[in-house]
Amino acid sequence: MEKPVIIQCDPQVPPGLLAELLNEWGVPFRLIRAHDKEPLPEPGEAAAVIVLGGAMGASDDEQYPFLREIKGMIRGCVTRNIPFLGICLGGQLLSEVLGTTVATGSRGEKGLCQVSLSSLGAADPLFRGISPHFLAYQWHNDSFDLPAGCRLLASSEICPAQAICHGEVVYGVQFHPEVTAAIVASWSGDAAQNSRFLPLFLRAQEEYLASARVLLCNFFRIAGLIPQEPL
Repeated sequence: MEKPVIIQCDPQVPPGLLAELLNEWGVPFRLIRAHDKEPLPEPGEAAAVIVLGGAMGASDDEQYPFLREIKGMIRGCVTRNIPFLGICLGGQLLSEVLGTTVATGSRGEKGLCQVSLSSLGAADPLFRGISPHFLAYQWHNDSFDLPAGCRLLASSEICPAQAICHGEVVYGVQFHPEVTAAIVASWSGDAAQNSRFLPLFLRAQEEYLASARVLLCNFFRIAGLIPQEPL
């Protein structure tokens, strides 16, 4: 049986909670470090594909040639109806593949913020069991608009396209459902930033994890990799 494939674009953006949950569930997966020139499999060799975030822009193909390969894999997921989840940069790459320009330095957010589901989002299986207004972790400077043919599932006050869906199994989210306290500490960097972001995250960690865990669980249910009943 094919394994889910997680594609890492940036050494500072690891799979975090994604890997923790898959290990907890006993679901084997492949982690491809595209930033380290590890080759990508063919889309048909993956049970599902997750593309993580990164500091680069979605159009920085010249500086980061592996982005072209990732976009090719995303096209394969779209055309072959392979379950796909693009997170932050991964969602921006999906939106570019689907024909929407990613705006650089536009509608950026950092830290925890509230995301609200649209009526379509509330009915979508990716958000089953999640409150219409939930806490999500943001760390982006760029943003994407809604590509033609996609459904808008969620928005925030600053960034109107927080979650999109193409077809039945291809998703992109602007927020980070995979972050852990260790990742937040790493991204925060210096002491001044840490004193701002990490304590806020730790205080709200239980609420954040409640929705993040359910969302990731829902995606792997959509992909048919874990049982439909609660784990």
